[in-house]
Amino acid sequence: MSGEGSRAGTPARPEDLVDVAQLVSAYYTEVPDPDDVDQQVAFGTSGHRGSSLRTAFNEQHILATTQAIVDHRRQQGYDGPLFVGADTHALSVPAWGTALEVLVANDVTVMVDDRGGYTPTPAVSHAIIRANRGRTTGPGLADGIVVTPSHNPPADGGFKYNPPHGGPADSDATKVIAARANELIRDGLREVRRVPLAQARERAVRYDFLGTYVDDLPSVLDLDRVREAGVRIGADPLGGASVHYWGEIAERLRLDLTVVNPLVDPTWRFMTLDWDEKIRMDCSSPSAMASLISRKDEYDIATGNDADADRHGIVTPDAGLMNPNHFLAVAIGYLFGGARPDWPAAAQIGKTLVSSSMIDRVAASLGKPLVEVPVGFKWFVPGLMDGSFGFGGEESAGASFLRRDGSTWTTDKDGILLALLASEILAATGRSPSEHYADLVAEHGAPAYARVDAPADREQKAALAALSPDDVTATSLAGEEITGKLTEAPGNGAAIGGLKVTTESAWFAARPSGTEDVYKIYAESFRGPDHLAEVQAEAKQVVSAALGSQ
Repeated sequence: MSGEGSRAGTPARPEDLVDVAQLVSAYYTEVPDPDDVDQQVAFGTSGHRGSSLRTAFNEQHILATTQAIVDHRRQQGYDGPLFVGADTHALSVPAWGTALEVLVANDVTVMVDDRGGYTPTPAVSHAIIRANRGRTTGPGLADGIVVTPSHNPPADGGFKYNPPHGGPADSDATKVIAARANELIRDGLREVRRVPLAQARERAVRYDFLGTYVDDLPSVLDLDRVREAGVRIGADPLGGASVHYWGEIAERLRLDLTVVNPLVDPTWRFMTLDWDEKIRMDCSSPSAMASLISRKDEYDIATGNDADADRHGIVTPDAGLMNPNHFLAVAIGYLFGGARPDWPAAAQIGKTLVSSSMIDRVAASLGKPLVEVPVGFKWFVPGLMDGSFGFGGEESAGASFLRRDGSTWTTDKDGILLALLASEILAATGRSPSEHYADLVAEHGAPAYARVDAPADREQKAALAALSPDDVTATSLAGEEITGKLTEAPGNGAAIGGLKVTTESAWFAARPSGTEDVYKIYAESFRGPDHLAEVQAEAKQVVSAALGSQ
């Protein structure tokens, strides 16, 4: 963590920068060992990620994964166009090209950006939704691939699949795709079809991702009100795929919007370092967002996005960078509090089980139904598709919501949408989102929220993911009676892959990390930071006892 002598929040130095030539060279030359688990294709909550320098994201991975996606979509009967987007990471462009070669060789109709530009995740989801027009069965269904590791450091690459519902693929699909990809690698890629890149580019179909998305924004946001109020917006793409979108939003929708940093550089030399002194495009991190926070008084609302623009960061003059949980609570209070009169009356609020309980209290005060799901945006997809969820949001600054008429906008996280919502809230109410959060605190109390990590080996992480409520013998937590022991999400009964324990004024959730030998403890208390510290300390004891390691 950052502390005395830490460079967190300070500008990157030359020694912090990745060697792009080395990174791209390793993509083409390093060959993964199919027997090394760290070099296999593995889909987390947001696709396969890794660095070519660690032989975890290389050409063989993308050849095999793309062919596996082709095989999967063929088995599922998806025979419509496939939309391909990519962010600004150094490995995204070569991986985009590799994917194109395989898709075209397999006679897939591939839709690529007509400007040859970068494409945010929400623009791909929007394109899939628009192409399918609410259908999830039948002929001609479209799907998509986004080449992005999201907010990960510059040395990483990422590759994710969005089926015809437009959102992240569920684990049933990703397990099949990953298994098939690893099988293809083990077999020497003999079943992978491929054409030269020049031929693939020639056969790809051009699609106006940017114009189609930007011109449709008034269907989901009241931007007339933002324009009339003269809200001064500063938008920082953080060197990511939204870079050209924000300029077009300003021009096409006639907003007083400045693109704070229009630069794209695969080393991200213009970033300030994150809490661990790494370059990371995390728009919810005060350290990574330090440059924009320092300019907070220049704009009425300033916003940041991560590299694929599926996350948002909101900066206000009165509070600086808002905690993601705080903005989610305000957004929900605004949208469900009368701002969307044409939404279905029964539209539900979706939240992940590690998001703040402030959201629960806001939902209760509005008399609106709340649905708590496991971590991962995929759990919101069905509700956003059929309109039963008005809003789906997670603690890591990812959310989306319905169009103003109650129909589907995107089924993947949309950082551009949430960033613009902050300006709508200011324009409609005359008060900033952070001022609205202060009102929520006055009404419901001030929660203290934090996430910490605790060590756990592979076996302990597997045991944690398989816990049952009966394994928890504790009856109290930080001086309060335990009111709930959950290993399944109350909203949909799905396994949470860990444990959540609740009391009247606090809770903690423990989940194993998918990439490190730790488990994550999320915790919150409405009794202040000292009580939160007690909850965190006892959470480790509760988990250790449940795992039988005491």
